[in-house]
Amino acid sequence: MIRATLPIQAPVPATTNDHNRLRLFSGSANVPLATEVARYLGLDLGPMVRKRFADGELYVQIQESIRGCDVYLIQPSCRPVNDNLMEMLIMVDACRRASARQVTAVIPYYGYARADRKTAGRESITAKLVANLITEAGANRILAMDLHSAQIQGYFDIPFDHVYGLPVILDYLVSKNLSDIVVVSPDVGGVARARAFAKKLNDAPLAIIDKRRQAHNVAEVLNVIGDVEGKTAVLVDDMIDTGGTISEGGRLLREKGARQVYACATHAVFSPPAVERLSSGVFEEVIVTNTIPFLEEHYFPQLTVLSVANLLGETIWRIHEDTSVSSMFR
Repeated sequence: MIRATLPIQAPVPATTNDHNRLRLFSGSANVPLATEVARYLGLDLGPMVRKRFADGELYVQIQESIRGCDVYLIQPSCRPVNDNLMEMLIMVDACRRASARQVTAVIPYYGYARADRKTAGRESITAKLVANLITEAGANRILAMDLHSAQIQGYFDIPFDHVYGLPVILDYLVSKNLSDIVVVSPDVGGVARARAFAKKLNDAPLAIIDKRRQAHNVAEVLNVIGDVEGKTAVLVDDMIDTGGTISEGGRLLREKGARQVYACATHAVFSPPAVERLSSGVFEEVIVTNTIPFLEEHYFPQLTVLSVANLLGETIWRIHEDTSVSSMFR
């Protein structure tokens, strides 16, 4: 079940001309989320033809005039990653050639982000490669949510607005009135994210799981740094892919005496066997957002899906009106 959060009132356009100059289009990756964003903004998604040739090539055509308009293209680069990324590039190129005044690529989930640096010889830094592709296609600005690492913003030489989905999860957790909370980072790399989350939860204590990764999508959990005994442990991460790291972390927290364990993440990638791992009884609840669309087989009883449509819609409106985005998170 997707729970929509309504912390922000829908914007009232300053002038009719400004409102008409704002155009919103969606790729095929997550149309339900784009539809919610459009509803928040009081707009309709722009008409567009998307089709595939017999050999698999993608075709995109914008079906209304966008000359002189500020265009926002909503497309997460989720599964199938390559197709969705290519569709985004084609949409950006089509808008640029249609004389849009500004093209903003709205990327709720930024794929290829995990290879953000070289950790061994002869590796590609795909996060930078994707940044180059989007920029060269003609995007003037990027809006992305919860990057795997914040340094990816520096890979772009165009304005970049980075927003966070965790405040939506935070509001939901606060509404549950949980007691004796300890916020847990599933690895050392996520400490800054977990610390910021803990601060918003009345300066809750912080614990860290010592994790050693043996290979891609394979992690060995070793120990917990911090006190979790008798507490409600809230595991916080940016994404859940196969669920190995977070489920092993949950089991370890149970062994160390945690009374309850909640798992929270913005991006629910849910590659097999994530659902089996997450629904094994380790967690009281698994809380994620709808940056990535859900298939019917992804749902299980402990899953809660929160909507980030209002957050994205408000961010788009503030960018369009040239007002502060960062003030939303203070």
